[in-house]
Amino acid sequence: MNTGSNEPGVAETITGTKDEQPLGSRAPEFIQARKALHLSWQVGVFVVGLAVVAAGIVMLPLPGPGWLVIFGGMAIWATEFVWAQLVLRWTKRKVTEAAQRALDPKVRRRNIILTTIGLVIIAVLVGIYVWKFGLEMPWKIKE
Repeated sequence: MNTGSNEPGVAETITGTKDEQPLGSRAPEFIQARKALHLSWQVGVFVVGLAVVAAGIVMLPLPGPGWLVIFGGMAIWATEFVWAQLVLRWTKRKVTEAAQRALDPKVRRRNIILTTIGLVIIAVLVGIYVWKFGLEMPWKIKE
């Protein structure tokens, strides 16, 4: 697909965007040339990616950057597997769209108003608690 770009080395995909790499294995050529070695390479990439994704899933309820680690494991898989490359492209597109929507002045204004209302409600509830019980912790209050 040629859109008339004269820039050398710019890969275009089916969607027509220029900054995305072509789909497929990114293993070194000498590995891709040997079928058994390439299969071993794919198994290794899959196992390492699986370990990273599993660690990210464990980090979701525990302290740690769970989603970041999961996307890191997906990026490892994307070095070898087309399905992971497509998932990462879709995720990147959705995150970019969400960021653009969040920067819309109307949406920002709405988010600021909702945040302010939420903070006022929390401040009122904390004020009522302190007025009624003082600075005592809830588990030390005797009624």
